[in-house]
Amino acid sequence: MEYGAAVFVVASLALLPRNASESLARAYAGLLDRAIPRLRRVGMRNLEFAMPTMTGLERSRLIDGVFRSIARLLVAFAKLPGIGKSNVAEWIRYEGYEHFEEARRRGRGVLFATAHLGNWELSAFAHAILSRPMHVMVRPLDNPKIDRLVETRRGLSGNRLIQKKDFLRSVLKALKDNEAVGVLIDQNASLDEGVFVDFFGVPACCGTGFAKLAAHSGAAVIPGFALWSDSEKKYVLRFYPPLYATGNAAEDTRLLHKQLESVIREYPDQWLWIHRRWKTRPGGEPPLYD
Repeated sequence: MEYGAAVFVVASLALLPRNASESLARAYAGLLDRAIPRLRRVGMRNLEFAMPTMTGLERSRLIDGVFRSIARLLVAFAKLPGIGKSNVAEWIRYEGYEHFEEARRRGRGVLFATAHLGNWELSAFAHAILSRPMHVMVRPLDNPKIDRLVETRRGLSGNRLIQKKDFLRSVLKALKDNEAVGVLIDQNASLDEGVFVDFFGVPACCGTGFAKLAAHSGAAVIPGFALWSDSEKKYVLRFYPPLYATGNAAEDTRLLHKQLESVIREYPDQWLWIHRRWKTRPGGEPPLYD
């Protein structure tokens, strides 16, 4: 049933012209909001402690924006097979591409530090078209049929997928070959995998594997996000200046999340507030979610 629903959503959005597809996607996102009220509750709870000066109405409107962002992501994902060199500029453009060029000139590979912000699916897909294919670290989805659907589309522009469970050898080889690897860094980590860093004024458990990988390989770290520009009606794939690991995994992780927080604060309705980012708590602290 899940797979059938996913195929129906993707097919219906793919068939319609873009404007009509965007309207339908907003309806689908609204249905998701109403069908799974837990998502909005989690988002509101996150904003209570991350944005304490906001009113309840302001938080609700921000979460409305999150679902609009999800709708835009759905449209782009549905239309990935039709995006190529001839029309990719209608969907996205670069900003800060010189930072990627600078990083590649070092010859040690590039680690893209990205997040569930803007359109993380389109960013990697478009980079393969506009520049060169890259490696993308992924975690298999719980539904294997939906996972195959997603993975097939992710690879259409030439990108190579690296499964998270056996990533180390593949990532190190890619970096040794001076290639780029994209990793989502904004997910909750378990106590044995992460350290607590300040994130929106609240300790968040963040995985240190990314920072350790950067230090071991010597790769440049580029924060990069595909951010929606309402004035242009397309995404801007923005690369920030390269960061280089110091070897102190906790400090490097803190700096990465400080950068991520600053971008989220600039585009708050484009981050996925509806996931339990602060689930893991320091010892002795009560849970933040019901």
